[in-house]
Amino acid sequence: MARDELGPPWSTQPSLKIKCQEVGIDFKKFIHGLSQNRSDQDLAYEFNVSEKAIANLREQFMRYGVDSVMGRD
Repeated sequence: MARDELGPPWSTQPSLKIKCQEVGIDFKKFIHGLSQNRSDQDLAYEFNVSEKAIANLREQFMRYGVDSVMGRD
């Protein structure tokens, strides 16, 4: 690996936990719901948010995981 590829990690966006907090969703319950393969509609009803909000959070989880920290070692 070339020296110019080394660097500290950096984040491209807020973590999933922060995004859940922003829309008033309990992060741990959301992750549990995902682990139970619950539908967006079911989770939206439980958390009293739109299905689109749940779909966006699910997409972030599927794409980036719990946190979106990226970097070079």
